[in-house]
Amino acid sequence: MGSTTILIADDETRMRKLVGDFLKKEGYSVIEAADGQQALELFHNTGEISLVILDVMMPGYDGWTVCREIRKSSQVPVIMLTARGEESDELFGFDLGADEYIAKPFSLKILAARVQALLKRLVNNRDVKSFDGLEIDDQGRYVYVDGIRIDLTPKEYELLFYLAENPGRALSRDQILNAVWKYDYFGDVRTVDTHVKKLRLKLRDKSELIQTVRGLGYRFEVVK
Repeated sequence: MGSTTILIADDETRMRKLVGDFLKKEGYSVIEAADGQQALELFHNTGEISLVILDVMMPGYDGWTVCREIRKSSQVPVIMLTARGEESDELFGFDLGADEYIAKPFSLKILAARVQALLKRLVNNRDVKSFDGLEIDDQGRYVYVDGIRIDLTPKEYELLFYLAENPGRALSRDQILNAVWKYDYFGDVRTVDTHVKKLRLKLRDKSELIQTVRGLGYRFEVVK
């Protein structure tokens, strides 16, 4: 459990310390943020964060804004903390992608139980695609090459995931563009080639999994 890192974002120092100290005693690693902007910076710049606890009312970016931004690139579990217990707030939080919504004051034991349940669910639902040393973890949107995590942009990840979801299938550039960039993208199909080139560089010796189909597009070729 020691490798499990939890990000706590709350503008109240006392609350961060109270929750952080309790979770540390439960065996978790804890990172603290005093506001929403710092929370996003830590989330994007710190290694693997397994779960995020967000206070709704924070200066700058509030908890809802942080949750919305996190959901653009990750499905990491998010617990929202609030001094208000109104049903409309809870529904709004769930619409943004929050997994749990806990009203203050709350029991630290209950919070720890919710944390444990979410992390257990994450392990049980972990969707990992493995291809000869390349691993794609869709739950956290992580990619590993020979056990080493590589950093991909959101579009690079979506491109790789789409190709890997269609192994052995020749996909045209238009198909890829529509699937990854969606139908409202009006740019040149050459953007697909540019992203494939960057993706191959990051995949290093696993780049051979992405084969060029001359005159058409690309194929994710699984070596058997």
